[in-house]
Amino acid sequence: MAPSLSFTPALTRQLAAWLEEDLGRGDLTAPALTGRWGRAGWIARRDGVFCGGVLVEPLLALLDSRCQVALLVEDGEPVQAGQRLLQLEGPAAALVAAERTALNLAMRLSGIATATAELVAVLAGSGVGLADTRKTTPGLRVLEKYASRCGGGRNHRCGLDDAAMLKENHLAWGGGVAAAVAAVRANAPWPARLIVEAETEAEARAALLAGADAVLLDGFAAAALAALVPGLRALAAQRGRQVVLEASGVEPSQLAAYASSGIDLISTSAPITRSTWLDISMRFEPLV
Repeated sequence: MAPSLSFTPALTRQLAAWLEEDLGRGDLTAPALTGRWGRAGWIARRDGVFCGGVLVEPLLALLDSRCQVALLVEDGEPVQAGQRLLQLEGPAAALVAAERTALNLAMRLSGIATATAELVAVLAGSGVGLADTRKTTPGLRVLEKYASRCGGGRNHRCGLDDAAMLKENHLAWGGGVAAAVAAVRANAPWPARLIVEAETEAEARAALLAGADAVLLDGFAAAALAALVPGLRALAAQRGRQVVLEASGVEPSQLAAYASSGIDLISTSAPITRSTWLDISMRFEPLV
């Protein structure tokens, strides 16, 4: 089942802004298509994981409510080169006007979903989850994180208000682990999770003693994590708590080595920041 995407008013406004960016004062080629009806299909140019199909109908609806979209592949499904992804029908001017915006979004998101799926496959069977980060393209965060889920990944916090993560700057300027944790606990809503980034074993243990819900172990080698994790879990158990242990700073090529280190989660920005677009073309059929 494909992950759900909530079409909030903010997302709808964003789609309209992206269309406006391309249309400007209006498509100068539109008069050649006035009154014409068209059909078109999307074709994958290489293997990958499709994402972005759910955006096509809302985009076209902003231009002409008569446009129809038939998805042949759901978001999150694998596709092969040459496979037909969706079918479009409607006023030709609207199909042409929305083409580039819709394809650009889908190719970008499909690239992220594909790259995420490749890394998730490396961790298959290990019990270790793969999470994204806040390193996203401004204006595209909701969609890029949706693409991550379509590739089998998990979403980390979407913004600074989702969960509190105390990083090295907070610890340095906030008086250390215990003081920073106490200050956040005193002001954050009670359901909010508190994560502490640790670069040393001492910081990780201090985070658990201060009551962190999760510890992000940054920059540790796989072997060092394997040696460290049992002690951290024992310390959490002594305090009657469960804790999520997360690794970051892991190169994708080293992912397999971390799968048996005992951690719960690996967070990486690579599928979003390093992925290449999945090439998709739009093939037009004769106009009526």
